[in-house]
Amino acid sequence: MKKLSVKKDHIRDIFKSFNNLNVLIIGDVMIDSYLWGKVNRISPEAPVPIVAVTKKERRLGGAANVALNIQALGANPILCSVIGVDHEGLAFLDLLKHQKLSQKGILKCRDRITTVKTRVIGNNAQLLRVDDEVESEIAPSETQQLLTLISYIIQHDKIDVIIFEDYNKGLITPKLINKVVELAKSKGIPTCVDPKKKNFHAYKGVSLFKPNFKELKEGLKMDIRSDNIGELQRAISSFRVKQKAETIIVTLAEKGIITNSRKIKEHIFAHVRSIADVSGAGDTVISVASLCRALECSDFVTAALANLSGGLVCEQVGVVPINKIEFLEEALKLDFVK
Repeated sequence: MKKLSVKKDHIRDIFKSFNNLNVLIIGDVMIDSYLWGKVNRISPEAPVPIVAVTKKERRLGGAANVALNIQALGANPILCSVIGVDHEGLAFLDLLKHQKLSQKGILKCRDRITTVKTRVIGNNAQLLRVDDEVESEIAPSETQQLLTLISYIIQHDKIDVIIFEDYNKGLITPKLINKVVELAKSKGIPTCVDPKKKNFHAYKGVSLFKPNFKELKEGLKMDIRSDNIGELQRAISSFRVKQKAETIIVTLAEKGIITNSRKIKEHIFAHVRSIADVSGAGDTVISVASLCRALECSDFVTAALANLSGGLVCEQVGVVPINKIEFLEEALKLDFVK
């Protein structure tokens, strides 16, 4: 396919228009906790490195990192999730407040703990991750509470796009998906999904579906190679039609990104990057793709910008949101931007 050419002013207009969008993010939230330090020796107790801690840090993670990316891109995120009635839950709310993010979509749940992922980083390399979490589905009564809250927000705020950020931690259930997609369609709001294996086939009729290659293989139960683009596109097309999805974007790590819709089937190569850490790249990709979908950008432009954004955040250690100024500068250098 001959790639389209777009003017630099069109790209600038897209980035400027991000500022006018309200984004509802439904998904599993967590705290990303970091222990940074130096490694100079191996423990005498076991063959493991000793990390002399120099810095401790806590950041918003999971669906909350998508909110940070949406905010960094200039749009207004509204986060809908559940946290525990615990010390970590209070810490999560403090982090939201510090980032000037709304708490109105957050439900407190007595029967759950707040998810915390602790990463131990020595000499700028991740050595270990410890997850403190519950993965069972939230109770039906809590799903209903969440649906009532989501419905209220959709009725009272101008929502331009809805993102499902699924981390398999139990917040997103098939009932929640069906009801929200149905409500979104009735209001003409596009729905975008960053899926995991458990609910992979539950997302019917969404606007944009964005698995990574591993999630696609697991979801379709197919042994596909990431370098066999023709076979990949055929498998994605078949799944897209079955799911009644409008567009599917599949991230292929260093091999780039695939976009597949009724209008276009394209493979966009990755940009050469100095990769420091891939953590959180998927959050950035779904954030950019969803904002572009809200603005009705072409499938090619959406995929190209999403592909570029994922590479940019991989240049930094840890889960970090995109830098909009740097992102725009790089976007204006893309080969199809004239």
